[in-house]
Amino acid sequence: MKVLLLKDAKEDDCGQDPYIRELALYGLEATLIPVLSFEFLSLPSFSEKLSHPECYGGLIFTSPRAVEAMELCLKKDNKTEVWEKSLKETWNAKSVYVVGNATASLVSKIGLDVEGENCGNAEKLAEYICSRIQMESITVYQTIPHPGIQVNLDSYYSKQGVPASITFFSPSGLTYSLKHIQELSGDSIDQIKFAAIGPTTAHALTAKGLPVSCTAESPTPQALAAGIRKALQPQGCC
Repeated sequence: MKVLLLKDAKEDDCGQDPYIRELALYGLEATLIPVLSFEFLSLPSFSEKLSHPECYGGLIFTSPRAVEAMELCLKKDNKTEVWEKSLKETWNAKSVYVVGNATASLVSKIGLDVEGENCGNAEKLAEYICSRIQMESITVYQTIPHPGIQVNLDSYYSKQGVPASITFFSPSGLTYSLKHIQELSGDSIDQIKFAAIGPTTAHALTAKGLPVSCTAESPTPQALAAGIRKALQPQGCC
């Protein structure tokens, strides 16, 4: 059974995207199509803040892109050496929070100890953090439509047909791809089981008038695969 995931591929240590691998364990053939691209913003300001850990009680990384923004700051401003010598240790003495295991893994690779990755979603993490510290936010990237959305979706539908399930990974990804999916699916759209990686994306689907057959219990390949499998079973839902 074919399922479509609207995300970019991320190979793990085994050289395969973990979502493809987990879905395959349930006999589901997954295809990944990226629907988002990213532009980095405010990097000079972010770099300056990273240089002054004494002004803050900790760090919060909301996504893998936020970690990429930090790595860019360190490389562009030649701060890699000072990071290793002093900044990393100083930030590690503070709380470093992350949303999700994928972000946690990347933050760990730059030498920081993390917490909060098991909260499950951004809302629960926010509640956890706000009960402990005050926050200052900085936007370091913005999402834009992936330039290949329409071409890639056209190619998928022409070769694979209408998928049994489509998973959305963000509200913006839904916004950028829904019109194309509706046009390509036609009357068959009622047969598709729509899945969401978390509650925020599930709410966005509902707001668009789409039935949500599955919301992953946590933003992990294992939880999503189990949820889709249940949703695709006769009379099943999650």
